[in-house]
Formats: sequence, C-alpha cells, structure tokens
Amino acid sequence: MMDRKQTAETLLSLSPAEVANLKEGINFFRNKTTGKEYILYKEKDHLKACKNLCKHQGGLFMKDIEDLDGRSVKCTKHNWKLDVSTMKYINPPGSFCQDELVIEMDENNGLSLVELNPPNPWDSDPRSPEELAFGEVQITYLTHACMDLKLGDKRMVFDPWLIGPAFARGWWLLHEPPSDWLERLCKADLIYISHMHSDHLSYPTLKQLSQRRPDIPIYVGDTERPVFWNLGQSGVRLTNINVVPFGIWQQVDKSLRFMILMDGVHPEMDTCIIVEYKGHKILNTVDCTRPNGGRLPEKVALMMSDFAGGASGFPMTFSGGKFTEEWKAQFIKAERRKLLNYKAQLVKDLQPRIYCPFAGYFVESHPSDKYIKETNTKNDPNQLNNLIRKNSDVVTWTPRPGAVLDLGRMLKDPTDSKGIVEPPEGTKIYKDSWDFGPYLEILNSAVRDEIFCHSSWIKEYFTWAGFKNYNLVVRMIETDEDFSPFPGGYDYLVDFLDLSFPKERPSREHPYEEIHSRVDVIRYVVKNGLLWDDLYIGFQTRLLRDPDIYHHLFWNHFQIKLPLTPPNWKSFLMHCD
Repeated sequence: MMDRKQTAETLLSLSPAEVANLKEGINFFRNKTTGKEYILYKEKDHLKACKNLCKHQGGLFMKDIEDLDGRSVKCTKHNWKLDVSTMKYINPPGSFCQDELVIEMDENNGLSLVELNPPNPWDSDPRSPEELAFGEVQITYLTHACMDLKLGDKRMVFDPWLIGPAFARGWWLLHEPPSDWLERLCKADLIYISHMHSDHLSYPTLKQLSQRRPDIPIYVGDTERPVFWNLGQSGVRLTNINVVPFGIWQQVDKSLRFMILMDGVHPEMDTCIIVEYKGHKILNTVDCTRPNGGRLPEKVALMMSDFAGGASGFPMTFSGGKFTEEWKAQFIKAERRKLLNYKAQLVKDLQPRIYCPFAGYFVESHPSDKYIKETNTKNDPNQLNNLIRKNSDVVTWTPRPGAVLDLGRMLKDPTDSKGIVEPPEGTKIYKDSWDFGPYLEILNSAVRDEIFCHSSWIKEYFTWAGFKNYNLVVRMIETDEDFSPFPGGYDYLVDFLDLSFPKERPSREHPYEEIHSRVDVIRYVVKNGLLWDDLYIGFQTRLLRDPDIYHHLFWNHFQIKLPLTPPNWKSFLMHCD
C-alpha cells in the first residue's frame, strides 16, 4: 500500500530583502515559475497570507479602491470582497472564510508560504491499469449530464434527466434522448446522482424508472442537505438509496469501484465522482465549482465536466440600475469566456487522456421564456474542445445522443475510427417539441389551492421558513406569465429583521429587494415547501435590488437551508376562520 500522509508544499518564497520591504496592509505577489498569485497582509509584526483566488468562482482579487482602511480586496469576476485582515468575505456578508496559508520564517528572515496538503483519498489501495479489451468499457451519452457506462459486466448511469422540465418549468432538454432510455436505466446495476438540482435528480424520470425497478441501487454523497430530502413528497417509490461517505472507495466488484467527493464551494449539496475500472479512472466533476477543493487526480483516462454557463437567474432576471440590456449582454459574454478559459486551463492542468464537455445541454424552450432563451447564451462545446486541443494533447469528445465511446480502443489509438461510434444517420439529435401541458397543469393546480384563500398563509409560510434577524426588506409580487401583477394576486412586504409584514417600507435604513414571481410557480413552491431554485435558477422571477448587493445569507437560506419537512397546511386550514 502507498504511504499516505499529509504533505507540505511551498507555494512562494520571499527573500529577506523582500520581507523587509513588505508594506503595511495588502501586498500582492506572483510566483513567476507557477504563475500562481498570492496575497500577504501585514499589520505591524503580524502577517497573514492566502491564495489570490476568490472562493466563489475562482476569480482574481485586486485592490478595493473603495476601502479606505486598506484591508479588503475585490474579485474581478463578481465584485465579491474579502477582508484580508480577518480572512472573511464582507460582500456578500456572512458567506465564506478564506483558507489561510502557513507562513514559515527562516533564520535569515526570509519567508515561505506553505500549504498543508492531506493525502489524496484516491491514492489509497492504488491499482495499476490493466489492458482493456475492445468493447469492455463503453460510455454512451444519453442527454445533458446522463451517461450510461458499461464497465465489464456492470452498468452504471450518471444523473438521469430524460423527460420533463427541470427547475419548475424553466429548463427543458436540448437533446432528444435515445428512444430506449428507459430500458437502459432498468438494466443499470447502479445509478449515481450528484446533487439535488432537478436537472440531475429528475423526479419525472425516476417515477417512470421506479414503476419498473423500485429497488434499483442509487448512490449519493453524504451531503448536509440530503440529495433525496424531498423523496417522501415526490410520490416516487425508491427503496434502495445508498448514502455513502466522501473520499472512500466503494467496491462494486473486483474490477470496479467508485469514490464520491464533495465540492469545495458548495459542500452542503454538490458532489463529483471518480469511477475506476481495472485501474483506469473516469472523473466526472459534474456541476462542482471547485470539485474536491481543487485537488483532483491527474492523467485520468476520461474526464467530463460542465461547460455551458447560464445556470443562474443572474443577470438575465434583474432590472434597474446598471442592468441594461447592453450591460447584461457584455457581462454574459465575458462570463462565458472566463468559464471557457477556466475549463480549458483545468483540463490542461489535469491532463486527462480524453475530455468530454457535458451537463450543459438545456434550453429555455417554453414560449413565455423567449427573452431568457435569447439573452442567456451558452458556451459551445466545440469551441471549448478546440481551445483544449490548441493548448494540449488531450483528445476531446463532443457527445451526441446515443454516441458510444469505446475506452479500450481510444486509449490504444485515439485515431481509431471505431473509438467513437456516432448515432446512425438520420438520428434526431435536437428536440423540437416538448410536452409542456402535463407539467404546467401540475404547477397551475397550486394557484387554486385553498391555502391561498387566506392571506395569513404569508405569515405561516415565512415563519416556517425560519429566516429572520437580518436587515433586509423584500417585496413579493405575484405575476402572470409576462411578469405583470396577477389579478387578485398577493403583493406584500416582508421585513426579515423582525419577521414582520408591514404595509409600507420601514423608516430605518435598510436594503430592499423586489421579487416578481410567476403565480403558478411561487404558489407551487410555497405549498410544497420547495427550495427557491425553482424560482431563481428556473428564471421564474424578475428581481430588483437597492442597493445592488447580493444577500448571500438570504438566498442561501431559501435555496439550500429551508426545513426538510413542508409547512403543515392541513393544520393551518383547520385553524383558519
């Protein structure tokens, strides 16, 4: 067995002269060999240090010209601010803490920044790669983030979303899945579901599967918010869900094992996976922002990750202030380019033999979301693959539904014409119609629910939600399809400082947000105690905020931390007059 122990890596060294020249406050440094950036903060004889890397989405920090005390830096990506004197983020408040580096001084007053690295969990019980027969390992792309893996005589499926919408009614499948998708799922020996978002955990898909195989083994990571937190309410009967700890090999048979790892930015809900067959690793980082905190295996046989961008209501659903159409278009263009470069750099650093961009094949196809569809441009997988091939020898694969990659062939000879078998000529690749009706009817049924005959549902709901003692006033407005006020709909204020519901905004100084929500979706979310991702990531709101500040604690609560059990509306109705 390999010796697995913590290692210390020196990231940056400063000479005694450079240390003597450190100025009070913030100092920026770059390691010329690695190209990596660092920040040192000096306060008299006390030093603190960290990587110049925003925890949100890996942006670079620069001096914050608004900070007169010289303690904070501002991210060039989304304007997040870090107070380097405390290593806490101050915009958004209450979000993250920055990881500090160890500072070691030598006898001459030179300085080294050191990172303590735990052993890589995948290095436990290492296995040498064995030669694969042709056809022994085959990866078939089905749609979006769903892959069907044949690994010897076992079959494993990732993240099956194959019918219906995701995020209420905001996302629909771009690709037409192979017609035998249900048979494929039924034949699987195990299914991995990375996280609770509905483009990965699709209850409409699992409902069809459960009617045929309720006992199919499903594996999820042990996240703080359970992946299947809403299974009881979903009406889907699955009897073999396995929650496994992070960073430990799960043995399937003598040749096959897998390990689930957490995300460094959203450890409470996001995961990624390493699958290993006969010593060959397949790395699927799914939607993770910083999978496993940025520590990942190098030179794997196959790596797959998201690439497209656009999986957020920001900035398309915002208005007022800077949020002009021109600003939005420029911002989206710049963000997509940054994401493309980040993914290309990650692939270059990790050097997988083969890379596949996936988990970004969705479309805002409902006619009422035409504006979002036109505004929310996505990255082109071919553009990313061209960028990767320009900078490295990595082989790339842009998947089409039903295409099959033969790993044994591709590892032996990447130019083998049978290494990737495309779907037959005439196969439908893109969907051109979606069955909106049944899904929209489910949402619409909530509009007429008896709960909403009583205005006291507002207090009941927000008391249940449990978010308070935070200086923020939100105006909630129910709207029609076009985000105009819904006739007879609710329009009310919530003051989260004391969880009151005033008739007008309070006289004290307070941040303010307006959330216009389509009535069918907000009432469905309220009635069922669902997370607000359906509203925000599903593009079912229009937002205005004053000042233009992201309230992390508020959104994080309603998107991740709502109670696991829904409001008790039965009891509520019994006590209503």
